Amino acid sequence: MSEPTAPPAPDPAEPPAPPEGTERLDVGRAGRFWSARRLPAALIALVVLGLAGLFLYDVAAVRAGHPAMGWRRRLARELAHRPLDDGWIVTGAVLAVLTGIWLLVLAVTPGRRAVLPMRRETPDLRAGLDRRAAALVLRDRVMEVPGVQSVRVEVGRIAVRARAQAHFRDLDEVRTDVDGVLADGVRELGLARRPVLSVRVRRPARR
Repeated sequence: MSEPTAPPAPDPAEPPAPPEGTERLDVGRAGRFWSARRLPAALIALVVLGLAGLFLYDVAAVRAGHPAMGWRRRLARELAHRPLDDGWIVTGAVLAVLTGIWLLVLAVTPGRRAVLPMRRETPDLRAGLDRRAAALVLRDRVMEVPGVQSVRVEVGRIAVRARAQAHFRDLDEVRTDVDGVLADGVRELGLARRPVLSVRVRRPARR
């Protein structure tokens, strides 16, 4: 008669599985997706490259004994004689400041506001969900609530807003059901940051 064998010992390198009925915690921080901003970067690079190439060509021509270009002589003369409060000087300075502010905003903001980051369950994988797709999924869920005739759902980074019209049932009951359906739907979306729910239910306008 064979002796009962003991169950195999768990691998110490493998993390223990979470208890049943509990949610897994995020692995790492699920930050927002950053835009590559290829178009602004390409435009600025082309402008800087063109101006630098033009100035370099003119400086090289002057070093070779040729006269400077007329536009550069005129620019130097205008900058030397125009006062600082001149309209063209002020306009150029304002444009330069606004361009610098625009570039700084592009550099320090992520962009891609249409993509909502999802929870990270593995450190090497990041996922995002399009806001319009999330709004469509939640809208279909709300339309299954009895009494809802139509609904408009807007999904933002901070809040989910639902504006529904109920043609029968008590409005408070419909609002409670819509709140529950939206809470379940948002939880199933797996977003890294759960948004706040804002629900408004009213009767359709009489014709």
